[in-house]
Amino acid sequence: MTAAWNTMSVLLAQDATPTTRSALLIAVLFILVLASLYGFEIIQKVPATLHTPLMSGSNAISGITIVGALICIIHMEPGHWIVTILGFLAIVFAMINVVGGFLVTDRMLQMFKRK
Repeated sequence: MTAAWNTMSVLLAQDATPTTRSALLIAVLFILVLASLYGFEIIQKVPATLHTPLMSGSNAISGITIVGALICIIHMEPGHWIVTILGFLAIVFAMINVVGGFLVTDRMLQMFKRK
């Protein structure tokens, strides 16, 4: 967590050199792309019977994302509009995931109710 705060502080620092910012931004984007590809590869290998437990874990992670984005927005320094935009987008996408997961889970549980 400390490394993430240090990375964001370097990216948002007023006195950081453009070379430092661009190198750090490229490194962060590289990690994002690798994590996305790795996540896609893992999800692809999950059998259909395990999708529901996996969705529950995804909902829990999205809940953590919502809390983390709220903390980042609350503790940011004034004038950093990019943090506000990224935090807002993180909250929106995580909420879509959580609500969609709950709707799918509820629909699936309705299939097992007695009529």
